[in-house]
Amino acid sequence: MGRPMNIILFEDRNFQGRSVECSSDRPDLQSQLSRCNSVRVESGCFMLYERPNFQGQQFFVKRGDYPDMQFEGFSTSIKSCRMIPPHRGTYRIKIYDKEDQRGNMVELTEDSPRVMDQLRSPEMLSCSVLDGHWILYELPNYRGRQYLLRPGQYRRFSEWGAMSGRVGSLRRATDLY
Repeated sequence: MGRPMNIILFEDRNFQGRSVECSSDRPDLQSQLSRCNSVRVESGCFMLYERPNFQGQQFFVKRGDYPDMQFEGFSTSIKSCRMIPPHRGTYRIKIYDKEDQRGNMVELTEDSPRVMDQLRSPEMLSCSVLDGHWILYELPNYRGRQYLLRPGQYRRFSEWGAMSGRVGSLRRATDLY
């Protein structure tokens, strides 16, 4: 199965100050960490959340060092963290331009830097994640707000936490790219 997944969150930049180590989901980090200014992902992928219980703005991190979260465009207010389990095999997601898995449909198995070009619509209003975990980005080329899509059906954009169906890009949640 490989090494266990591991992330260390530090209060100060450059991996200084008090730290918390996680190898599983952590719904509430508030009592252990007042802020998060740097992160080291030793193995695996994680989604960081700005509020407890996996709520608020989300930030995808994969194996690597993040010495200055603000420079990376992330918030220093990390209050919960979710492990993204490793996935072997194909990644598959079906995206739709209408709610309830209706309208034009495109099935993706690879990252897509411009979803609207493939769907031929400015909005993605529902989807079905068939295999693997995916990161949805509000803007093209993997920029803007991020949302973790776990296997299952999302009948409308509010179910993945978005305020609109505007989707710019999709990427497989893996540390291999």
